[in-house]
Amino acid sequence: MRLRGRLVVWPIYLDASYPRSLGRRIPLRLALRDVKAEEVYLAASTLGLNPELKADAAYPRMPWRRTGMVLVDKDRPKTRLLRELAETIRSLRRKRRI
Repeated sequence: MRLRGRLVVWPIYLDASYPRSLGRRIPLRLALRDVKAEEVYLAASTLGLNPELKADAAYPRMPWRRTGMVLVDKDRPKTRLLRELAETIRSLRRKRRI
């Protein structure tokens, strides 16, 4: 599935529960536990990335787990985008805990 000007973000990319061999794309020190597609959507909207949530999508490597995915505008490199999303989710979780 190739979408011009859009990137696919799976929650597994940011999840510390998974090793890089199963799909995590950011360093373990930046990764979070139990990332949900809704959190990625909220973080992407906070960053102004025009997100679109596909809640019933399954990560291709694990088709039995319907984790959902988020489509975002591509305005920066994907690795940098994923790091920013992880930082934003972390700050949103802190705010929710207070």
